[in-house]
Amino acid sequence: MSAPIRVLVCDDQVLIRTGLATIIDAQPDLEVAGECGDGRTAVELSGRLRPDVVVMDVRMPVLDGIEATRLLAGVGVEHPVKVLVVTTFNLDEYVYEALRAGASGFLLKDAPPDRLLHGIRTVAMGAALLDPEVTRRLVGRYAARIRPAAGRAEDIPLTPRELEVLRLIADGLSNSEIAAALVISHETVKTFVSRILTKLGLRDRVQAVVYAYRHGLVT
Repeated sequence: MSAPIRVLVCDDQVLIRTGLATIIDAQPDLEVAGECGDGRTAVELSGRLRPDVVVMDVRMPVLDGIEATRLLAGVGVEHPVKVLVVTTFNLDEYVYEALRAGASGFLLKDAPPDRLLHGIRTVAMGAALLDPEVTRRLVGRYAARIRPAAGRAEDIPLTPRELEVLRLIADGLSNSEIAAALVISHETVKTFVSRILTKLGLRDRVQAVVYAYRHGLVT
C-alpha cells in the first residue's frame, strides 16, 4: 500500500479546524500531519513536518493565509508545498490572490466533505482543483493586472504546437476538448501539457493560465 497523503490543517477557528481534521483522518488514504491556527505557524510546521498538502484558511491572525501561501508555494520557494485554500469568503479577489500566491486550489468551507477530500487528493496529485472554465474566467478578469508591459511570444521556450496547446489551456479547454480541437489523442495532449509545465517551471494548469495571460498569449 502507498503511504497516506499527509495534510496540515490551518484554521484559526478551533471548531472548524477540528472538524476538518476529523474528516481527513477518517480516510484510509489521508493523514493529519498537524494542526495550527495562524499562517506563521503553518509556515513553520510545514518546514518541519513536510506535509503533502496544506489546507489553509484565508483570514487568520499573525499571518494571513494568502501571505502564508506565498511563503509556502510562491515564486522562488525552493521546496514548494501544495496548498488548498478553504475559506468562508466567496470573493473573486481572494481566489485570485490565493492562486497568484501559489495555491493549487480553492474551496469554500460550506462545500460537502466529499468535495474537500476530492480537493485534497486532486491537489496532492499535482493537479489544479479549479474547473478550467472557472480558472479562465477568473484569471481573464484580472488579465490587465498580471500582464507585463513588454514580452514577446517568440521569447517563450515552447514549440509552436506547445504554444498552441498553452493558449487552449488558457482559453479554458479541458484535455479532451484540446484533443478534439487539434485532432490528436488525449494521451498526446497530456504529454504536451506535461512538457509545457516542465519547460516553464510551472506546477499545474492554474499557473499555466496565469503564465499565458502574463505573457500576452491570450486576450
